[in-house]
Amino acid sequence: MKIAVFGSGSWATAIVKIACETHQEVYWWVREEEIANGVKKYGHNPLFLSQCELDAKKIHIDTDIRNIIKSANNLIFVIPSAFLVRSLGGLNPEDFVGKNVVSAIKGIVPETNQIVAEYFADFYGISYDNQAVVSGPSHAEEIAKEGLTYLTIGSTNSELAKKISKGFECRYVKTVISEDINGIEYGGILKNIYALAAGICKGIGRGDNFISVLVSNAAQEMENFLSKVSPIKERNINNFVYLGDLLVTAYSQHSRNRTFGQMIGSGYSIRSAQLEMNMVAEGYYAAKCIHDANKNHGADIPIAEAVYRILYKGSSPNKELDLLAMNFS
Repeated sequence: MKIAVFGSGSWATAIVKIACETHQEVYWWVREEEIANGVKKYGHNPLFLSQCELDAKKIHIDTDIRNIIKSANNLIFVIPSAFLVRSLGGLNPEDFVGKNVVSAIKGIVPETNQIVAEYFADFYGISYDNQAVVSGPSHAEEIAKEGLTYLTIGSTNSELAKKISKGFECRYVKTVISEDINGIEYGGILKNIYALAAGICKGIGRGDNFISVLVSNAAQEMENFLSKVSPIKERNINNFVYLGDLLVTAYSQHSRNRTFGQMIGSGYSIRSAQLEMNMVAEGYYAAKCIHDANKNHGADIPIAEAVYRILYKGSSPNKELDLLAMNFS
């Protein structure tokens, strides 16, 4: 199975590390020449997750996206959703003929307000049977240290799911399979918003007791939204791909969304927080996209709406959290 990874950041680097464990060759597209040169010369990404050692002998790295697409039949996209459309600019449906597309992106495409699977289906003609998603809970920093990690592979095509699952399993990564591709994608989007909310709480001085109530309500809110946007009987919100991913993103020191929220709660402007972080906080873009998407679904998502108002309407974090606290259960 020939595999290609698209993206330069920490999560993309971690996936390349996993792929080097399970494949003889790994193709990797990055935008930055500095990263390509660093991987070739020193066996690590000099800009992101630099402590992660990579087997450079197995990696074919290139800044030409078409070269990498031509080299493999299983394409794993780990590009932040805010930059996906720009990164794929110039590509056509013909470039993806005979390819399987795997999304490890936990975000919504802001230009079209679609999950990644819908975007690839509509703009590049890739059917759901040729798509899969990969989700956590999984921080790149722990994979770099080879900490035991559990991933879920979601696809409507059970054979593709098995193949991708096998391609991710190694001594420190275990996998399970799911058919809930839409639920996994939306869950990954929502948990970033809720982690941002937890960070805002921390930034304004709310304690762990309050944050735990916020997160437990966020899990209920996630279930409300998923039941509206993608109703299936088999979904269990307590499974680690939903609840586990929410918990690790809301509480971990590695969480960029929690960090971004904490900066906002501490008084940073949106722009200054974005400039200080060298990684993308997907929850910022997700807050507006979910707000807009929910106009068609009418789900009860007060925490996500509060985050939207804080980030995009300039509402007071203290005011919004006080209003939420009145209705928590």
